[in-house]
Amino acid sequence: MISRRSLITSGALAAGALATTRTAEAEQAASMPAPIAALTSMRGTAKPITRDERKGRVEKARRLMAEQKIDALMLTGGTSLVYFSGIQWGLSERLFSLVIPKNGEPFVVCPAFEEDRAREQFATSPFTGTADVRTWEEHESPYERLAQGLKDRGITTGRLGVEETVRHMFVDGVAKAAPGLTLVSGTPVTAGCRIYKDAHELDLMKFACAVTLKAYEAAYKSLKEGMTQSEFQGLIAQAHARLGYPGYASAQTAEFSALPHGSIQPQVIKEGTIILIDGGCAVEGYQSDISRTFVLGKATDKMKKVFDIEFAAQTAALKAARPGVPCEAVDAAARKVIEDAGYGPGYKYFTHRVGHGMGMDGHEWPYLVKGNTLPLAPGMVFSDEPGIYITGEFGVRLEDDMYITETGAELMTPQSRSLENPFATS
Repeated sequence: MISRRSLITSGALAAGALATTRTAEAEQAASMPAPIAALTSMRGTAKPITRDERKGRVEKARRLMAEQKIDALMLTGGTSLVYFSGIQWGLSERLFSLVIPKNGEPFVVCPAFEEDRAREQFATSPFTGTADVRTWEEHESPYERLAQGLKDRGITTGRLGVEETVRHMFVDGVAKAAPGLTLVSGTPVTAGCRIYKDAHELDLMKFACAVTLKAYEAAYKSLKEGMTQSEFQGLIAQAHARLGYPGYASAQTAEFSALPHGSIQPQVIKEGTIILIDGGCAVEGYQSDISRTFVLGKATDKMKKVFDIEFAAQTAALKAARPGVPCEAVDAAARKVIEDAGYGPGYKYFTHRVGHGMGMDGHEWPYLVKGNTLPLAPGMVFSDEPGIYITGEFGVRLEDDMYITETGAELMTPQSRSLENPFATS
């Protein structure tokens, strides 16, 4: 029995620990730049994906399997596994696989020593019935377990769809253990589900974008001449942490901003030079990806001119995007603005596609690039990020995340409108 004295002592210790924690947090905040210290956590607002939502995804996957004449889908650790099941599992040389048949209950193949962990996560998944977890000891073949699981569901011939990130050694092992099966790409199923975001998914991505923009603005307001690239990146990470969602952005300045993904060279931020940042965070597994370009102090006339062209190109891509339009047309709309302004032809200054699909991965299908004739459809999400990169001088890129609506497209964040005041809303 707990005595009254023990209870009082325990309460005092807990109160003391809480006070110590709060004191440490206050001291930490006091050492931060004021704009970052002023940030408060946004945790607890976003709603996670539910079991029923995942169940709906599995049913859609099964409809797509029927259309594609795929008898089962093989997943290993990674984003698609989380998307359909909620199971979090890393990749290693040991096979862990979730197999979703077109008909019948899914099953898991996992190392025997991981069985408890697998069952624990299977219990939170959308699957009903008894968890079928098939284990293998270290000296045994996991591929035989997988083949047997399929055989028990009447699948000894036909087509097994393999998720695109499954390692070759796993694919090869299954092919040898189940020679009657034809292994095919599972992308028509996985991408066929994941590229169309519902309202909940869009809300999570909008939330992630809002967090990222707040972090960027606080770091920008804390920027001082003489800071290194790493120090400024640290401010962005610190701001994300204050907001409750870890995040990161790369920062490139002066001539290094003309390299779209930057340089490993140490850099010092100087007044009057371009700074380009690119990064984001994840909220309940859904990503943001935002770039901003600005100047500490005054921009030159050439910098302003290039920024205005870039803004017009980003706007042109947004206006071109609507249901039924091929992906490549969005890239072409932005590229035409840049080329007509004298920064062409082709990839000479605008060196990459205008955008990539987004969702649980920062880069996923489909892609806004020349040659991609896939029609846009409501629920698709992309980055809208044209760029103009002048070698040896500077680069300018504006990137916001864009989703396709029933009638057009909308950005998840306000466009940046100037180099000298990049976070003004008008």
